[in-house]
Amino acid sequence: MTHDHDLVLRPTDAQTTAALNPPAGRNGGDLVVETLAGLGATTVFGLPGQHALGMFDALRRSDLRYVGLRVENNAGFAADAYGRVTGEAAPLLLSTGPGALTSLAALQEAAAASAPVLAISSQVPTAGLGGGRHGYLHELPDQAASFRGVVKSVHTVRTQSQIPSAIAAAWKSALTAPHGPVWVEIPQDVLLAPTGLPRVTALDATPEELVPRPELTALAAHLLSRAERPAIIAGGGVVRADAAGKLRALAEKLDAPVVTTFGGKGAFPWTHPLSLQSWLEDRHTTDFLEDADVLLVVGSGLGELSSNYHTFAPRGRVVQIEADLGKLESNHPALGVHADARLALQALLETVEERTDPTAPERVRDVLAAVAARIDSQQLTLEREVLASVRRALPAGSPSFWDMTILAYWAWSAFDAHAPNLMHSAQGAGGLGYGFPAALGAAAADPTRPVLAVSGDGGALYSVAELATARQYGLDVTWLIVDDGGYGILREYMTDAFGRATATELTRPDYVALAESFGVPGVRTTPDTLAEDLAGALATPGPSVVVLPAVLRMFAPTHLG
Repeated sequence: MTHDHDLVLRPTDAQTTAALNPPAGRNGGDLVVETLAGLGATTVFGLPGQHALGMFDALRRSDLRYVGLRVENNAGFAADAYGRVTGEAAPLLLSTGPGALTSLAALQEAAAASAPVLAISSQVPTAGLGGGRHGYLHELPDQAASFRGVVKSVHTVRTQSQIPSAIAAAWKSALTAPHGPVWVEIPQDVLLAPTGLPRVTALDATPEELVPRPELTALAAHLLSRAERPAIIAGGGVVRADAAGKLRALAEKLDAPVVTTFGGKGAFPWTHPLSLQSWLEDRHTTDFLEDADVLLVVGSGLGELSSNYHTFAPRGRVVQIEADLGKLESNHPALGVHADARLALQALLETVEERTDPTAPERVRDVLAAVAARIDSQQLTLEREVLASVRRALPAGSPSFWDMTILAYWAWSAFDAHAPNLMHSAQGAGGLGYGFPAALGAAAADPTRPVLAVSGDGGALYSVAELATARQYGLDVTWLIVDDGGYGILREYMTDAFGRATATELTRPDYVALAESFGVPGVRTTPDTLAEDLAGALATPGPSVVVLPAVLRMFAPTHLG
């Protein structure tokens, strides 16, 4: 009788010969890049540093493409976007101490948005691990401690033989639902030491599937089939699981209206008769969802933004499908189904009974009409025209990346993403500076289509250095900068709360001249010419900057009253 543990792969004669005669001149860094290539990586992002030079030296002996940014946090944002667009784990190579720590805000965004980023950092020499204070450059008592509360998993390497397994384990962690950033750190001496180990081959880091429990999906299907007023909230988990088609099929089978969260933009067709679009910061939408007798929440934790700032109080039964166990029932009691959105939606499709509700499209139209009337009453013509101009200019299949700025807050609610995985923002963690470097990462992932980045002038100042990156690699990103001379949304918040704003005004450069100093064409536009100027920039290969001087306002919130 043969047991499973007796079934081992026998090396071929060629593999044996290669193992006995590894290429000369390799170091620990080669084991890193060979492992990444063996796992399927093709592009890496990062920034070199003294302790990490072993990895960067090894890049020239590999086929991996390197995209180097000017600030580690921006490199992290680029890797985040690459992971979101491709669904692959994006390698991010960093150096010890300040370089590593500078990436933290980007890794927090990746964690909040479930973007798969494989961060690999150097460490002080092995003798300095464990808190020994040897006074090494960049030394921290426990570097990994800074990342444990941010990333999914931390992997510390101490010997060269540990490198392939540690990176493979991190890769698997990053791509197992829910996706997220992971951290690997390797001491400087381990990276620099010559290695006699064979080239890395035959790696297997297949992510585990998160399958729903059948008794839970059976009960969920029973509830939905017999509901009188079912509704669906579709979050970012639907997009990450590539489950938009299954969501639409289920909604149509149930005649259930669907609203998408800001992270779930594009998960459901904007103009579908059952589409409530994304007006979550509106009391009319909140009231509608509260009135559902069965509410299916897919791929969302119903956090602050998705719950109209925690004013949402469902009265019916909630069914929540969520891959992140920590988010399951974290805000509302529910029938919690811990599962990947695609697998759970498939299970529901196979078990729900078809129901018909001819009133559903009419009820959806009534909600959208009430929302439109509310916005119409606020004299926000400029803001709506600017957003409409961006939509007209952006090609249907092009992705967009939005910084934390007033126009992005409008876009969360009012922008038609056209398809899943095309509109991304930093609304997960909410840090400034995301838009432009993230767009660079997306352009590196797919150079066949132009990419749009949208920033305010405050966020733009976080990312100006990456104009050099865009020019160096010829990345096809058009950067729209809405220049209002300050932190516009904070100015508005403070004026509303305190009667005046403090510390929100900025001395800013001439952004067109600044772009041109990097060799990037720039144009100053107006609301009337924005669509034409933006379309022209997007149609021209390579990076470009479009500057719109304008003071925009937010629509009035409904959660404060």
